[in-house]
Amino acid sequence: MTTTPTTPVPPHRRARLVLRIAVAVVGLGAVTAGAISGYGVWVLHASRPMLDGTLALPGLEAPVTITRDGEGVPTLTARTRPDLARAMGFLHGQERFFQMDLLRRLGAGELAELVGPAALDLDRTHRLHRFRALAQALLARQDPADRALLAAYTAGVNAGRAAQGHASFEYTLLRVAPTPWRDEDSLLVVYAMYFDLQESDGAGQRLRAALRNRWGADMTAFLDPELTPLDAPIDGSTAPPPAMPATLPARPPAGIAPTPPATLPAPERGSNNFAVAGRLTATGSAMVANDMHLGLMVPNIWYRARQILRPDDTQPPTLDLTGITLPGEPYQIVGTNTHVAWAFTDGYIEAGDLIALDIPPGDPTHYRTPDGLKPFGTARETLCAAHETCHPMAIRTTIWGPVNGQDAEGRPFVWHWSAEDTGAVDYRGIRALESAGSVRAALDAAHRTGLPQENMLAGDRDGHIGWTIIGQVPRRIGLDDRLPHSWADGSHRWDGMLPPSEIPEILDPPDGRLWSANGRVVGGATLAVLGDGGYADGLRAGRIRDDLHARDHFAESDLLAIQTDDHATVLRPWQALLTAAIAARPGRADLAAMAPYVASWGEHARPDSIGYRLVRQYRAHALSLVFGAYAHALPGLPEATPRMPPRAAWAVQRLLTDRPAALLPPGQPSWTAMDDTILNALAAEVRAAGGVSSFRWGTANHVGIHHPLARAVPLLGHMTDPPDLPEAGDTLVPRVAVPGFGASERLVVSPGHEDTALFEMPMGQAANPQTPYYGAGQHAWVTGAARPLLPGTTQWTLTLTP
Repeated sequence: MTTTPTTPVPPHRRARLVLRIAVAVVGLGAVTAGAISGYGVWVLHASRPMLDGTLALPGLEAPVTITRDGEGVPTLTARTRPDLARAMGFLHGQERFFQMDLLRRLGAGELAELVGPAALDLDRTHRLHRFRALAQALLARQDPADRALLAAYTAGVNAGRAAQGHASFEYTLLRVAPTPWRDEDSLLVVYAMYFDLQESDGAGQRLRAALRNRWGADMTAFLDPELTPLDAPIDGSTAPPPAMPATLPARPPAGIAPTPPATLPAPERGSNNFAVAGRLTATGSAMVANDMHLGLMVPNIWYRARQILRPDDTQPPTLDLTGITLPGEPYQIVGTNTHVAWAFTDGYIEAGDLIALDIPPGDPTHYRTPDGLKPFGTARETLCAAHETCHPMAIRTTIWGPVNGQDAEGRPFVWHWSAEDTGAVDYRGIRALESAGSVRAALDAAHRTGLPQENMLAGDRDGHIGWTIIGQVPRRIGLDDRLPHSWADGSHRWDGMLPPSEIPEILDPPDGRLWSANGRVVGGATLAVLGDGGYADGLRAGRIRDDLHARDHFAESDLLAIQTDDHATVLRPWQALLTAAIAARPGRADLAAMAPYVASWGEHARPDSIGYRLVRQYRAHALSLVFGAYAHALPGLPEATPRMPPRAAWAVQRLLTDRPAALLPPGQPSWTAMDDTILNALAAEVRAAGGVSSFRWGTANHVGIHHPLARAVPLLGHMTDPPDLPEAGDTLVPRVAVPGFGASERLVVSPGHEDTALFEMPMGQAANPQTPYYGAGQHAWVTGAARPLLPGTTQWTLTLTP
């Protein structure tokens, strides 16, 4: 079967997906059928988590009670916050240590030490940033209270792993022994998320520079626009889109052959979140919704928990957290503390800039800076792979970061990335967020946090809602064109990070609604402050905005309905283009067979829809072929045909609608020929699928969740993976769902009313297939059925004692 034309997602775009691929091709030829059977049922049984009973956990100040419901969701009750961290570490160490191991190694560029030499290329890319050394340095800079929590968490992780009768089965398969958790490893997990959520090499700016060099400023502004009519910012800002150029400033040689298709934009490393003010709910409390879109694996990235801090049994809790934790971290990431609820989506601000180094003629050992010539430095690392020899790695360094490529003229590039700043990981704000009593306090906490930059929405029980960017915001000078620059004379630079008073916020908007879906959130001067780090095209954000304004009163079920909305109104112009293209070719029987399905396509991304898949794939082929014609073989890019920027879809739609003769894609004699090329690609895909009657969306769009080793180890997937069912949704609608990528959780909560809050998560809590709640909640996640956030009736009780 053929689906959307694509190539492997590059490491800087989908680090977690690359991790899956790297692990899947580690070369497990040494793992014979006998070895597979050798790890057997006894390994799984011995590595199950402890659910009942009493266990001594050294370092506790007082006993901690852990109850679990039938789905394995724990409620931890402790006397002190360090005791909660120690107990959470114990749970993570028992249930998710292999996942944590992958994350820390991904952040450090040490994955091959676990999975083998196939991961060396990825390690080489990640090791450029030397995040282990940085994590060690930043650990010493953390607030003492956070150092204490990290130390307690680490001790809990290692105690949890040691209490198992055997390491998890993955280590047996890989023939590698687990190594203890260290405090610095928690910071490396944060760096793994930087890799997953942001560019680590400036590919977007490289592409823009290459387009500008080939096609000029006006065509580049059109092909890679900063603003389009599809944007749905929450501040209501508008601006005219870039004008369509009258002509191309350069033409390729006459008679050039049609070029290969471009790679489509990756699914946005992002998410949806939205909030409504208390005046729009029955309780007067605000309501917050969040579904974070990530690569999906077994187990799921998140670990659900309720954490209660009760210093005295006679008093109410001083802290009551319910939401998701990230194995590797002792803090709650998203959720509610009964006073405030908060949610994240990828911020897509400009968190890095590409520097074209100015090298003096005849002296490649130096580069120019505002303080004069400086010599390149050299950092030395050692790359190792499991069961192989180690290799030295030399990294050329500058005051702005490591050299990571060169432009078309051979000048070295440096990606100056906020992830390498000394404030890139700072837990103070996350700890403050856990105990925030109001939206104002939550926004203040966000400004003291060092994490990958996210859109944070918060709502409180008094009805207030607010938005800001959590994480550092660089003060960027002379860098508003999304292009690489020399920083030699100081006119292009970063002047540190913005203080909290200058980080943009929106508090209590007049209409009582906030939303973000990775698109542009603000405009004007505020957008200039944040920069453009590759905002999404606004399709999901616009639909969420419209859904929020379709009613004036909200219950939790209403926000869940928005999260699972698969109505593809954004594809209406493409359905019209396909209808016209088919009608213009009455002699083609293959296209005529599509026409009835396109006419009655239904506008919904649902498994049984043939029309939806036809329209969607017509758009996909159009984007890849039209943009690919302009972007093929651009000088200065490492790949022949780069990945299309997300907002270029608007430009392609304009070109196919207006059909300007002066802007014909290179290699095409006419727009009619371009249409034929697109339709031929679609028809070939339909034939490969078995004909139009078999061309249902659910055939291409299915769950696709696998254990990282399942594709390399025979029969493992039958034990670990969920049913690969057809599913509704797509990347173009709020219900983001494509194989192996989508909503890693769905949360709807009104703080103070957690008893009516909703939550879904793929594959549930467990990583061990013999755990009694393995895969719990998967069916509800696939179908979008409402499930409660709070844990249910207690099924197991574990008491940890000092």
